[in-house]
Amino acid sequence: MIARRELLLLAALAAAGPALAAPRPVVTILGDSITAGFGLPAAQAFPARLQEDLTRAGAQVLIRAAGVSGDTTAGGLARVDFSVQPDTTICLVALGGNDLLQGVDPKVTRANLEAIITRLNRRHIRVILAGLKPPPAIGRSYAQEFTALYANLARTHHLTLYPDLLAGVGPGLRQRDGLHPNAQGAQVIATGLAPVITTALKGSKSKS
Repeated sequence: MIARRELLLLAALAAAGPALAAPRPVVTILGDSITAGFGLPAAQAFPARLQEDLTRAGAQVLIRAAGVSGDTTAGGLARVDFSVQPDTTICLVALGGNDLLQGVDPKVTRANLEAIITRLNRRHIRVILAGLKPPPAIGRSYAQEFTALYANLARTHHLTLYPDLLAGVGPGLRQRDGLHPNAQGAQVIATGLAPVITTALKGSKSKS
């Protein structure tokens, strides 16, 4: 027969079950206004939609948005150490859109992104790099250099590259400014990223 003390201990352990469970891996998205959900309720921004998609698929993960509207890669570099918290397993770096709009020299953008990657690597945080495809109105040589910097960084640092954060987000899936995704566009981004995050999480588990 189980003693009363043992029954109380079992009851206490059962009640504390969630607290004793292994913590979910955290994926932090270091980004700009697209990550911050400019023009959208937080629940409709792509990080929230990504969380919903992954949870629905059974993935035990916490998506944490760390987006600041207007941030360039220089802004991301300035805050990476405190915006990407210590419990982060994977960081999706989704920066560069404002560099593109401001005509920042791609060499400067590349240097900033490389510094971000280096800092995260030193903290043993795995990096996924999200690129961007410049619009046709941008000068051809500038656009080519800008597009290539993401692939070059991914190759140099052996990173997973998601080539275009706004892939599939056409004019009808953007807000009136023609830049930011609307709610449907945010869902397109989340749908595209979900398998990338899932694969990265499996890779992180195999290395742990």
